Amino acid sequence: MAENILRLDDVTMQFGGVVAVNNLSLEVNKGEIVALIGPNGAGKTTAFNCITGVYEPTNGVVSFFGKPIVANHPRGKMKKTYAGENALKYTKLKTIDPTPDEITKLGIARTFQNIRLWKSMTVFDNVLTAKHMRAKQNVFSATLRISAAEERRMREETMALLEEQDLARYADDLATSLPYGLQRRLEIARALATEPQLLLLDEPAAGMNPQETQELGEFIVEIKNKYDLTIFMIEHHMDLVMQFSDRIYVIDFGKLICAGTPESVQADPRVIDAYLGVSEHE
Repeated sequence: MAENILRLDDVTMQFGGVVAVNNLSLEVNKGEIVALIGPNGAGKTTAFNCITGVYEPTNGVVSFFGKPIVANHPRGKMKKTYAGENALKYTKLKTIDPTPDEITKLGIARTFQNIRLWKSMTVFDNVLTAKHMRAKQNVFSATLRISAAEERRMREETMALLEEQDLARYADDLATSLPYGLQRRLEIARALATEPQLLLLDEPAAGMNPQETQELGEFIVEIKNKYDLTIFMIEHHMDLVMQFSDRIYVIDFGKLICAGTPESVQADPRVIDAYLGVSEHE
């Protein structure tokens, strides 16, 4: 039986009177590549933000390896204005509202729809800074500068990671000076530097041509196997999604409308109507 690594139960995100994510439940099993797709504005990135601590969901639970890491229920004024489902289901559960860095330390890393590299830093320093997330030094050792060996280890691991990702030749260049495709690869390398077990990719193929998209898909499979990762991605390039995903979840207006294998999702009338367009038989 597959080991469940990520699970969402009834996750709802409401902004004022707008329900951006509506009672979303899904699961991602260890070692899978799972895609979350849907039209623009469907709530995909909002769901990622609820998982990674950027947003505190209005209701529901996010679990990592079976342990709740995010939990909430309608409180305060939201009790009266809540427009989602299961308003009372989680009222007895303690609220859990971690920060993004706390989520990262648990073993969940992510990239963003709009590349968010540290613009004033070199390629090397972008990855090295992420490496510090796993530093074994403490305040005492850092203050007294007795962590030189730890710093040396992280620098060596940073360069090794850049070499693995074919980025070592750009180590001293400003991150933003790289071509777009390499910036995407650098952002993934920076996420890998935090030593995640689950990697969330938000539209990693955005702005790429078909050849670059194909190469990216192969790269995602490569790093999944090399680093023993589980991948959960948002993507609009259907060739990438259908070729490289094990399973797919489809949402529309924040609500799950379909889930299954690429073949079953591609043939589902609800998905065709909401996202993929009119079928060839009509």
